Amino acid sequence: MEFHLWLSLVVICILGALSPGPSLAVVIKNTLNGGAGQGYATAISHGLGVALYAAITATGIGLLIVQSPMLFSAIKYAGAAFLLYLGIKALMSKQQNIQFAQQGKTVDPAINGWRDGFLIAFLNPKLAIFFLALFSQFVDPDAGWQQKVVMTATVGIIDTLWYIMIAFMMSRGPILEKLKANSHLVDKVTGSFLILLAARVVLN
Repeated sequence: MEFHLWLSLVVICILGALSPGPSLAVVIKNTLNGGAGQGYATAISHGLGVALYAAITATGIGLLIVQSPMLFSAIKYAGAAFLLYLGIKALMSKQQNIQFAQQGKTVDPAINGWRDGFLIAFLNPKLAIFFLALFSQFVDPDAGWQQKVVMTATVGIIDTLWYIMIAFMMSRGPILEKLKANSHLVDKVTGSFLILLAARVVLN
């Protein structure tokens, strides 16, 4: 792949990562309630999930997902169900936070960043559509495996680094203290947002 094409891919991937959505909400929620470690785990596993979709698309399997209505719908509705689960859990977290405070704990031991980050990415079949459109502009039909590996790695690394940066900022200094002080409001906003996203996924 020519260098200027790779730079164009980098810019598009950065813009895609910057767009707010359920991934950002989950990274922030897991960092706030589970600590920096869970935030980083969410970021890394999300990047792996995105890279997996990129690899699936690069090998042609992504086209099968898009062209199979049943498979596409199954993944989409599973993703909506997971968003709904996370949203309800966030709305119910106020009572849990009180229990953790009484027990002298500062983080929610139920947070599983490795699971949440990966599933948020993997249960989003629209990534297959995105990468099909994206890769069609950069990958030649006869492209070798080296070019596909470079593109897949680029997508996964950019996504991972962006959310690691978010987790880092959310777990440091005055930002963390303000979020902790208003954790009940953050949980309500995050939970409501995730539930609305789940409804949107189902209705679209």
